[in-house]
Amino acid sequence: MRVSSIVMLLTFGLTSSAALAHSANQIIIRGGPAYVHPQDKSDHVKIGGAKSDLKTKADNDTQLGLNFQYMITDNLAIELLGATPFSHQVKLSGGNATGLAGAHLGKIKHLPPTLSALWYPFDSSCEFQPYVGLGINYTFFFDEKVSGKAKKTGFHGFDLDSSWGWAAQVGTDYSIDENWLINAQIRYIDIQTKARTHLGNTKVTAKYDLDPWVVMLGVGYKF
Repeated sequence: MRVSSIVMLLTFGLTSSAALAHSANQIIIRGGPAYVHPQDKSDHVKIGGAKSDLKTKADNDTQLGLNFQYMITDNLAIELLGATPFSHQVKLSGGNATGLAGAHLGKIKHLPPTLSALWYPFDSSCEFQPYVGLGINYTFFFDEKVSGKAKKTGFHGFDLDSSWGWAAQVGTDYSIDENWLINAQIRYIDIQTKARTHLGNTKVTAKYDLDPWVVMLGVGYKF
């Protein structure tokens, strides 16, 4: 009886591990809140081609993040990052020589689809599956709007260039059962853009590296 019980327990344990495994040809979909924290790395704003004492700065935002993943092998995968559009308020910061420091310039929206290759170093049967990833990002900006206050000071028109860059991430999956998992991830995305607006008849430009850190917590489903 003891031998048969031990055999049954071992068999159940192996079956359970297999059921929880990340395995080749699986598709994993994850979703959850994604927090974006842009870096404040802006060149000095140029007004009429002349460098001013101003820089640009964007605030943080949280939206719904989505991951679509395909397991190529038990340990390698490709992943596409998607999200609902991120929205940021852009303001001018720096010295006060121009009198425009602190002005809220406007609002921008962007989508940062990112295609990455992921590597899972642990045995595929482990419930806990940390991973690292490296990929390429394309960010396009849209619906740029000058704020009402900026319009009153003479600003009009607002446009940002799209951006190609690299991306890196670390994360982990924890399997609850054979289908459901919990995920946590943090990634860095290289996003560089050039912003253009006008102050009266004078062209205003700025190169800005958003280079955000993106933190996402969510749930996933394997099938």
